[in-house]
Amino acid sequence: MHCKGTWPCRTADTLASSPQPQTAATCAYYPRNKAIISSKMAMRRLVSAVILFSVHLITTFAVILRTTSSSLWANEYESTELSCLIESISTNNPRIEWKKITNGKPSYIYFEKHISRDLENRAYLKEPATLVITNVTRSDTAQYRCEVTAHMDQRTFDEVLIDLVVRVRPVGPRCGVPRAVPVGRPVDLRCSEGEGFPKSRYHWFRNQEEIPLDPRSSPRFLNSSYTLNRETGKLSFREVRKEDSAEYHCVARNEAGHAECAAQTMEVYEVSLVGKVLGALLLVGALLVVTLGFCYAYKGGYFVQRSEARDNYKASESKDAVDCITPEDEGGFRHKSSFII
Repeated sequence: MHCKGTWPCRTADTLASSPQPQTAATCAYYPRNKAIISSKMAMRRLVSAVILFSVHLITTFAVILRTTSSSLWANEYESTELSCLIESISTNNPRIEWKKITNGKPSYIYFEKHISRDLENRAYLKEPATLVITNVTRSDTAQYRCEVTAHMDQRTFDEVLIDLVVRVRPVGPRCGVPRAVPVGRPVDLRCSEGEGFPKSRYHWFRNQEEIPLDPRSSPRFLNSSYTLNRETGKLSFREVRKEDSAEYHCVARNEAGHAECAAQTMEVYEVSLVGKVLGALLLVGALLVVTLGFCYAYKGGYFVQRSEARDNYKASESKDAVDCITPEDEGGFRHKSSFII
């Protein structure tokens, strides 16, 4: 098909890309091409609308759940909420159930609108499906599953999983502080407790002032020769000084709280020269007494071996018994008898 002019017919795309100027010879059906493009765009809008309507229709007739937190921490003896929110549902009075999963084994804790097992009398259901535990304990640490069944919906079932971890506050730690230590000796101070969860970390205090992890970080502890392990609660002095005499106490702490032991006094004393000499003399005297006692006992026969005693006993026993007749004695006896006859 050709235009009225000398040029062949061109579409709108050809006209836009062609370097030739537009004249009265432009194709007569150019407006018709516009109509075709408009028709295609309308068809695309219709398809998009149908897809959106289908998605909306499916969503409207499907039960959909969500939770505000799939991993939850709570302090022991406090209240916590295990959220189970229904975003979409069409069924009236759907069936709601909660299960507690321990070591891979599920058990009902909310069934037929009743709280059961160890959560009875300390939990309730908050509309529409959130479980509230008013007094959590360490035994509540587990995985929980909220299940909603809607028989009138196209998608009839949905569930959410929530991991609950209960933090436990530490109890009063057991502290070991020596009462008196001579200068220059190594000393260990110990602190421990076994109830807190997560595991407690330990902080030592000297005269109500916290002992830093690194003695070089504080001018007051710069000359101290200690190491502190906050995981085990052990405070070790390589060589105690006179300045280390003080009151010591330990604090066990975790995310749930803290607990401490009573303060105990450690005295670091100096040993005088006279005391050292007297101690050496006493040690020498004790060794001399032990040596003399050993010699006396040996001379008295207290250390004679049992085998020798047995040999002596057997020898004396054979002397008191009847003499054995040897072959020589037997021959002599016969000769004497013969002589008498």
